[in-house]
Amino acid sequence: MSELTRREFLAASAVATLAMLDQENLYANSNQVSSMKTSDTLAFAPSHEIQPLPFDPSKLDGISEKLIKSHWENNYGGSVKALNAVKKKLAEFLDDDELPPYIYNDLKREHLMRTGSVVLHELYFGNMGGNGKPESVLQKMLADAFGSFAAWEKEFKRMGAGLGGGSGWVVLGFNLHTGRLENYWQWDHLHAPSATLPIMVMDMYEHSYQMDYGAAAIKYVDAFFQNIHWETTAKRLEKAVKTKAILADGGWR
Repeated sequence: MSELTRREFLAASAVATLAMLDQENLYANSNQVSSMKTSDTLAFAPSHEIQPLPFDPSKLDGISEKLIKSHWENNYGGSVKALNAVKKKLAEFLDDDELPPYIYNDLKREHLMRTGSVVLHELYFGNMGGNGKPESVLQKMLADAFGSFAAWEKEFKRMGAGLGGGSGWVVLGFNLHTGRLENYWQWDHLHAPSATLPIMVMDMYEHSYQMDYGAAAIKYVDAFFQNIHWETTAKRLEKAVKTKAILADGGWR
């Protein structure tokens, strides 16, 4: 055997050995995963936690501390607890081969709704607690997208007024597919525009204003605008634009 052939043989043997070790590790890891309880896996773990309010609820302008605390504890907190309970049941039922798929999917619908509620509430509270004065860069981007900042605000508020007395969300979103800022109407927690990152979220369910304003939803909308934390929305938009650039570089679309 020549020196070159001997080197090739040793190299091939080393590759084969590493491949065999990788196969053994993969087999061991797959056995470990398959032996785990479904409820211990990340997708089914009931591990969601209630996040603290990122602002002092006694210092909001035009929205009472009593309302905010009730909203946070009962509506948002209730959704967190419900989401954990749903995920626990999903883990149990996944291993029940006798359970009809349509019954399982009833729980998956509840999973979708509770997930949406938790996420939207956290974003809603996250973009409150400010002084209501727009951050200049974001103000310009909204003006570029809508023709003027006033035009964006007019549409956002009009959508809120239209949801008064019912339920839903008004969301300023950045669409990763189109690269556009748009205002979106959401009737519930389940349905949202595809490939869109929420930049600003306004809760229009009655529990978000009824205690302070009764049926006068538009007064709540005005109060919401006085408490927007624009620095947070600006950071969200900055991250969204960077995400769009990363996805474009990777050829995603």
